[in-house]
Formats: sequence, structure tokens, C-alpha cells
Amino acid sequence: MDYKIYVYLFFTMLSAFALSGINYEKFIKKNRIWETRILVMLLSFVLGYLSASFILEFL
Repeated sequence: MDYKIYVYLFFTMLSAFALSGINYEKFIKKNRIWETRILVMLLSFVLGYLSASFILEFL
């Protein structure tokens, strides 16, 4: 059961790394730095949870 926490953390960090490669300036208003950071943080949590859940159910 303890390994699930590490799997969720790993995939959350992996999704945050993957999302850092996207240029958000094209579809986010100017001078909205905090909103963009919150959006990236929420997206990384969602993508990390979904991908970790998929891998845990798949295995």
C-alpha cells in the first residue's frame, strides 16, 4: 500500500515536467502569472493522478 504514494508522486512530478514544455503565452492573458502557475499545478495533479491510476490498475 505504501508504494501507491510513491507512484502518485512520481507521475505528478513527471506530468509537471512534461507540462513545463508548453508555451502558455499563446492562450493565457498577459500579466496572469499566478493564474498560469495554478493552472499548471492543477493540471499536473490531474494528469499525475490519472496516469498513476491507469498504471496501478493495469498492473
